[in-house]
Amino acid sequence: MPTVNELLEEAKSELSHLQSGEIFLVRDLFKGYDWNRISRSDRLLLGTLFLNYIKTNNIGVVPIEKTSSGQQKYEKSDNNGDTKQSR
Repeated sequence: MPTVNELLEEAKSELSHLQSGEIFLVRDLFKGYDWNRISRSDRLLLGTLFLNYIKTNNIGVVPIEKTSSGQQKYEKSDNNGDTKQSR
């Protein structure tokens, strides 16, 4: 099983496949069976690390609202930092 830091690197690499304006959860960056194999505690830690990563690096991803189950939603912004929701 990969470490949480390896999972974070995998999530970061998947961001390049998203289009501007696309809304996603961290779990969307993994195949369903891969996500289900990650322990709950590692998924929670991964979510925290991902949020910290996007807040400290200008990579064109912004946090938006949370789902009813408390999962953080994100939106991929275009090159100048605008999202479709902020327009």
